[in-house]
Amino acid sequence: MATTVATAMRRRRNLTPCDSRLATAVPLLVAFLLLLHAPPLAEAQPLPWQMCDTAGGNYTEGSTYQANVRALASALPVNASSSRALFAKGAAGAAPDVVYAIALCRGDTNASSCAACVATAFQDAQQLCAFNRRATMFDDPCILRYSDQDILANATDGQGNFIAWNYNNVSAARAAAFDAASGRLVNATAGYAAADPVRRFGTGEVGFDDATYPRIFSLAQCTPDLSEADCRSCLGRIIRWVPQYFAGKPGGRVFGVRCNFRFESYSFFSGRPLLQLPGPPPAPAPSPANMAPPSPPGTMGGRTRHRTGRVLAITLPIAGAILALIVLTCFCFWRRRTPARKASPVPYSTNPDDIQSIDSLLLDLSTLRAATDNFAERNKLGEGGFGIVYKGVLPEGREIAVKRLSQSSRQGIEELKTELVLVAKLRHKNLVSLVGVCLEEGEKLLVYEYLPNKSLDTILFDYEKSKDLDWGKRLNIVSGVARGLQYLHEDSQLRVVHRDLKASNVLLDFDHNPKISDFGLAKLFEWDQTQDVTSHIAGTYGYMAPEYAMRGQYSVKSDAFSFGVLIIEIVTGRRNSSFSNSEQSIDLLSLVWEHWTTGTIEELLDPAIGSRAVNVLLKLINIGLLCVQDNPADRPAMSAVNVMLSSDTVSLQAPSRPTFSIQEMDGAADTDLYESGAYPRSAFQPTGDGNTRAAAAASPNELSLSELEPR
Repeated sequence: MATTVATAMRRRRNLTPCDSRLATAVPLLVAFLLLLHAPPLAEAQPLPWQMCDTAGGNYTEGSTYQANVRALASALPVNASSSRALFAKGAAGAAPDVVYAIALCRGDTNASSCAACVATAFQDAQQLCAFNRRATMFDDPCILRYSDQDILANATDGQGNFIAWNYNNVSAARAAAFDAASGRLVNATAGYAAADPVRRFGTGEVGFDDATYPRIFSLAQCTPDLSEADCRSCLGRIIRWVPQYFAGKPGGRVFGVRCNFRFESYSFFSGRPLLQLPGPPPAPAPSPANMAPPSPPGTMGGRTRHRTGRVLAITLPIAGAILALIVLTCFCFWRRRTPARKASPVPYSTNPDDIQSIDSLLLDLSTLRAATDNFAERNKLGEGGFGIVYKGVLPEGREIAVKRLSQSSRQGIEELKTELVLVAKLRHKNLVSLVGVCLEEGEKLLVYEYLPNKSLDTILFDYEKSKDLDWGKRLNIVSGVARGLQYLHEDSQLRVVHRDLKASNVLLDFDHNPKISDFGLAKLFEWDQTQDVTSHIAGTYGYMAPEYAMRGQYSVKSDAFSFGVLIIEIVTGRRNSSFSNSEQSIDLLSLVWEHWTTGTIEELLDPAIGSRAVNVLLKLINIGLLCVQDNPADRPAMSAVNVMLSSDTVSLQAPSRPTFSIQEMDGAADTDLYESGAYPRSAFQPTGDGNTRAAAAASPNELSLSELEPR
């Protein structure tokens, strides 16, 4: 066998490129046809999803609290995996440094996978929610929460849930029937789980009379320390959201620490369903007037139609394969008669202007290796979803930031092309400058100017560093970002919507002058274009405008919304994606609105600013609230914002209520939802979150699709 393979490989080397294509065309087409009949794969953006609660404050490196977290990180994976219910809870230390923790693995998981997942969840929590005293990780197949509050006896999920649903839709004709069947299955599975005295876990399946979605699967689970009544109550609270969020959807899930459920049109759990429901009655038979005419004498109609279906099912793919082979053959003959062309060093665009603008920025890999000392660990500035950023020094002494995309980077070739072309063409003092690019030996390296103060979030949300940002510097940052956005939206040769404006994408130079970075998600608009729509939601939760997060609609007014959130964060020193641990947690926008309408907004100003220039800060809050209004048409253009910022005589309008203010929900006012962009082909309904940092992703954050910044 080894000899045969080696011989085949040697023969392959003698083929021309087109011969090679032809030699591989048949198996490739067969594989393609097989894929057509394969079940859909879950195009999931990776878990985990995290909630980082800043209301409890932070611990420090080497502190007793950190030691207690690490003690639980050692104990709980072992305890959970050795438990029959795959569940563990415990506490470590004494007040004021006591840490409480809960870990739960999915009931269909084995012990080794459970231990590995809980251990990883502790690691992720300490990285993604660095030094937060309270953190929650949702993953498959485990959930983890630790806190400085006693959460062990709490039977509710008042500290937050994630909710997400499949982006597809059931056909309008079948949606009501599908909703009824999935609702019946979810409720039955929840009842089964609550009645399980050991694991509080259940899975279910029901048939559905539909060619696209022939079966529905579900899973429900509670922590096994809950009573049957508490489990039913916990699941009941989140199942109430099914009609509101999952109507017409073929799948959805609600993640909570104490209870969770999920349903899909495909099997997503291990083993056979524990509960099998009878399917709904078949659709009514067609009326006689609509029935097909009888079969000709001497034939069996049903069998004939079945045979015809088989013939079509076999013939059409074969015909398609033959047609594809013919096209490929013609293409190869044409290529043989066409002179070979020199390959472009940057094969991302056929636009000569784009290629020229990129070619002029090409750098040698050897130069960048020397500049970063071969990407030495000590030169590492930061790390995100796309790779690592290194500091470097070019031979002429210029400091640079090198964004090295990993081989498995989620930033695809289109995002890379977008960032290259846009940043190469855009020139403004409030936009980060692209120094060069390198695409040698499989590397994808973007080289930016080095900014010593890194990104705004590293200073703004740090208790000590934020003291360096007085009101004058904060006003300068807001004004600079506004000028940069006006250039993108109105003044440049291109019309650009950034789509991922946030504190971590605002870089600061030595004097704290801001520069907008990370154009991987940016979109070009025609000059007469007002908005666009996408089914691929990408960005960062907490900064996404509601029309974009829920309907995929984006425009310059989407950037205005993100800018409004950024202003409010800069003035208050708080993240929008963090929550306040009160009886009803509310998001930062709702909190600001509440204090704005009651005349107590000064209570929310960042204490690090001091008491001076209160009027200027209140003006910024007013502008921020105008930018986050529900109706995009009501949000000001960036040129208008710059007039407001630069003039003391302009009268500001009264803003309307922010769109993400939390609303009480059908018996669930004590529970908040946290949504992430990390769910298979899903859309999300932001409902506000209080003081919890929930990355999404988006990033994403669609995770966030732009977690890595040049720093």
